[in-house]
Amino acid sequence: MSEQARPADAPLALTAAVIARDEAAFLAGCLESVAWVPVRLVLVDARSRDATASIAARYTPHVYQEPFRSFPQFRNRALALATTRWVLFVDADERVPPALAQEIREALERAEPDDVAGFWIPRRNRICGRWMRGAGWWPDYQLRLLRRDAARFDPDGLVHEVPRLAGPTRRLRRPLLHYNYDTLAEFVAKQRRYATLEAYARWRQGAPAPRLRGLIGQPAREFWRRYVTLGGHRDGALGLLLAAYLGYAAWQRTRLLARLNQDRGCEPPTTAGAAR
Repeated sequence: MSEQARPADAPLALTAAVIARDEAAFLAGCLESVAWVPVRLVLVDARSRDATASIAARYTPHVYQEPFRSFPQFRNRALALATTRWVLFVDADERVPPALAQEIREALERAEPDDVAGFWIPRRNRICGRWMRGAGWWPDYQLRLLRRDAARFDPDGLVHEVPRLAGPTRRLRRPLLHYNYDTLAEFVAKQRRYATLEAYARWRQGAPAPRLRGLIGQPAREFWRRYVTLGGHRDGALGLLLAAYLGYAAWQRTRLLARLNQDRGCEPPTTAGAAR
């Protein structure tokens, strides 16, 4: 039976999957925002030191504590544990508002069995107490609603993973809300970790050593892209500051990639430091 032809009162074939480590402060709000989803699955990093697992258990019996390997491998594990046709990935610091929930229901009710493999969802980011307007923070499209049999994450990725889909995608209109960074110190620390992981990911993929001019060109291009092309200037002084630091992070990434190419024998770091 196609999903379009199923009875109106039949439950959605949907699982909400959350990957969490030390997320006791955020997880309850996240799971409450997906209470309308028939199945909720929480994959907890076994190194969590707070009440993440016990909080998850209040909202769902589907809680799994496992050793962390990488975000792509954890997401593939969630796809393997899910039994529904569709999986919605939500991070602990994200919320699914009612308007997006309704749009997801309607999209899945209309979907034919094999005409779409996933949906991009626009995401609004809140940084330092402000909802951002530009610089890629809005609309920050995320490929999060996936047909389980058509999705796979590259296990060699380290951060900012995007699934490979066997089929076409569509876009939703209503936003996912992301309570991203409370302070500038948190933003700086996270971008430093991301720069390190991205450099190692490129190195593992065989990226050549950047040229000297790349140490200047890459940061300049990233600043221009964020502040001008993507409209970071619309966020005033905060937009300028964030764009400037993202340019600096591009310089850190480029410099580390150059160093790694000088010493091909070093080992990549654990991905633990990039927990969202």
